[in-house]
Amino acid sequence: MAVIPALREPVLAIHGGAGTIDPGSMTPAKERAYRDALVAALRSGQHVLSAGGSAVDAVIAAVVSLEDCPLFNAGRGAVFTSDGRNELDASIMDGATRAAGAVAGVTCIRNPIRAAHAVMTASRHVMLIGPGAEAFAAEKGLAKVEPAYFHTPERWAQLERARAEGRLELDHDGAAKSASATSDDKKFGTVGAVALDAHGNLAAATSTGGVTNKQWGRVGDSPIIGAGTWADNGTCAVSGTGLGEAFMRCCAAHEVASLMKYKGLPLDAAVTEVATITVPANHGTGGLIALDSAGNVSMRFSTTGMYRGVARGAGEPEVAIYGD
Repeated sequence: MAVIPALREPVLAIHGGAGTIDPGSMTPAKERAYRDALVAALRSGQHVLSAGGSAVDAVIAAVVSLEDCPLFNAGRGAVFTSDGRNELDASIMDGATRAAGAVAGVTCIRNPIRAAHAVMTASRHVMLIGPGAEAFAAEKGLAKVEPAYFHTPERWAQLERARAEGRLELDHDGAAKSASATSDDKKFGTVGAVALDAHGNLAAATSTGGVTNKQWGRVGDSPIIGAGTWADNGTCAVSGTGLGEAFMRCCAAHEVASLMKYKGLPLDAAVTEVATITVPANHGTGGLIALDSAGNVSMRFSTTGMYRGVARGAGEPEVAIYGD
């Protein structure tokens, strides 16, 4: 008689960006809005997992929820480039097969994470960019929007401040160049999710609008497999948020898996080393969320806060913002 593998307790973890998040500048209403949005995203992915769905489908559901929320720098809440456009990036990876997909520099795809998934499952490629990615998404029937859909007053005001102060984006230490910048200007609003499904498979997904006032077609780590996103059942699933250039220099997401595989570190030790030592050594700040096949979760960051949350099985979602 064939042995049927025991089902695992599903786990989902998400982030909504790391950075200078000051409790003193956060109104109770705004903090509640962020916490509610994190819970909503967790419940979206949790619903998929509770119904026996895959880790891949769960991270898509969670990230779509965050992309549709204007509070986060992804999808509808994306920041503006130097010429007043929204250029979005996203990636996804299946830990069971190492299949991966990504899009970069897209301007009219409502949910870039869905486009990344389509690249993974319905193309021969791993990454598509710009108009080519948009044409592919349209061919696959994904929702298209006018660029104005991504325009929010808060992000436009952020761009105007950056322009007035001559800030092209962020300094290499992750701080805004002007001391008068608000905490929102100092926050990496990239969103991401990692999941473990009942069958023991891992997946990771990441989506972003980049950095305010970015120029010349800049692309960060979020759509780069191994830098901002990684998933492998043999080690872990990882999604990052921070200064993309630093995460790319050290292949941050993959570095976590490498420390586990080759150095034998447990998940949290590997995530802590990358988030608080390796990324800062490469002139960046930010955070990582990660999950291994045993259901262990690690969420570490070198900033004052990171929007984050975890849901286990059918349990109540738990969310946090600050360094507590």
